[in-house]
Amino acid sequence: MTGRFNRLSMDNVTAEDKAVGAAVGAVLAGAVGLALINPLAGDAVAETTAQAAAKNGSVAASASNGSATLSAAEARAAGYKVPPRDVAPDEVIKLAEKQVGISEGPGGQTKYHDWFVSTPHAKATAKRDGGFSVKAYNGAQWCNMFVSWLGAQTGVKNMGWDAYTVQHASWFKDSGRWGQKAKPGSVVFFDWDRGSSISAIDHVGIVVKDNGDGTVKTIEGNTNNKVEKKNRSKSLIVGYGYPDYKA
Repeated sequence: MTGRFNRLSMDNVTAEDKAVGAAVGAVLAGAVGLALINPLAGDAVAETTAQAAAKNGSVAASASNGSATLSAAEARAAGYKVPPRDVAPDEVIKLAEKQVGISEGPGGQTKYHDWFVSTPHAKATAKRDGGFSVKAYNGAQWCNMFVSWLGAQTGVKNMGWDAYTVQHASWFKDSGRWGQKAKPGSVVFFDWDRGSSISAIDHVGIVVKDNGDGTVKTIEGNTNNKVEKKNRSKSLIVGYGYPDYKA
């Protein structure tokens, strides 16, 4: 299925679909990941997601260093299952493994869409990126929503939340959490044309391990319209984003 909010995230992508993804990128050039409660970048929005949510009484945050202290109630209102905390990579990987086999329902909808649409971050990005209804996220490409959901469910710090892969990767790079080493639990970004540019990213997943043979074992959402385990060639990988995992 072709989506509006991130580049194509299927195993086979046509030239036409690639062009659609590029057009989407131009529309959503300001979208970034949400790290804990991270300021939204771009000239179109001056206030942070935390500030916007705080107006509704849902979040109390300090964004001075990209971190936030949330009560359990505030965390739930912001979209977390638990407040941000120190998490080991294995916890995220185990949760991802439990999702393997989950597939789209009618209209391409998943529980990952349901979650993302419910968050203040979705409301803020929808407002910033043109003022469309958050309902427009429903049925859209969801590989990045899946990764974001993993972070929200486990409370990983600096995982980033977004529905658009290019800007999620850009956020990792801009925040100094970008590299070329496959680490368990890292967020892995792909370009099916085997390029190295963040602007060409098509898809995203979670690293399980480096296989040591030029491939990486991953778990990915929106692969053949479901969550799957894959072994991917490193030649397809643009780079990795590194959440703030427990040492």
